[in-house]
Amino acid sequence: MSGIREPIKKSSIEKKNKIIEKGFELICEKGYHNVTCIDIAKHSGVSTGIIYQYFNDKRDIFLSGIKGYSASILYPMIDVLEKQKIDKNNIDKMLDSMIDHFVEKHTISKKAHEELIAMSCLDEEVAKIFNDFEMQMTEKVSNILKYNQFDIDNIDEKVHVIYGIMDNYCHEVVYHQHNLLNYEIMKEIIIKIIKNILLSSK
Repeated sequence: MSGIREPIKKSSIEKKNKIIEKGFELICEKGYHNVTCIDIAKHSGVSTGIIYQYFNDKRDIFLSGIKGYSASILYPMIDVLEKQKIDKNNIDKMLDSMIDHFVEKHTISKKAHEELIAMSCLDEEVAKIFNDFEMQMTEKVSNILKYNQFDIDNIDEKVHVIYGIMDNYCHEVVYHQHNLLNYEIMKEIIIKIIKNILLSSK
């Protein structure tokens, strides 16, 4: 739409970000198809007209929310890696801290998580955002490991496998919560597996 504009003033930027945050929150809570722009406006404390100044529709808001949510997971994890020298002597501690940050940032509800998974199956652009996020994570972690002198064959493939293992663990802890499983023991097993992947020559 020609009427869509990008805010410049600080107050306008904050208002747009609030709409994204509240809109994403509402869609995750009630389901994408059960929410309208009018609902988002009410939840955000703005007029419907303000919504249409910054967004074409609720899909724009939802996609912006997914990007923000993905970034909130990516950057803290990368921050953990960049703040310390990584070597074979401290890799256990580094992995433990990284996994804890990953779990901590998976803060949305189980219902919201299920909504995102469903939308990623139904909407190609949603799926692309998640795929791009995974590849950004893979590339950034690979580059950090290379910078820290880790000489690893097939590093991108190995890091991508590691990301999948950690992501599955986070889903177990935050969303699935099987009573019969000891997640501290599972984390210890995961750290051993990841170390083996990173430190094996092939």
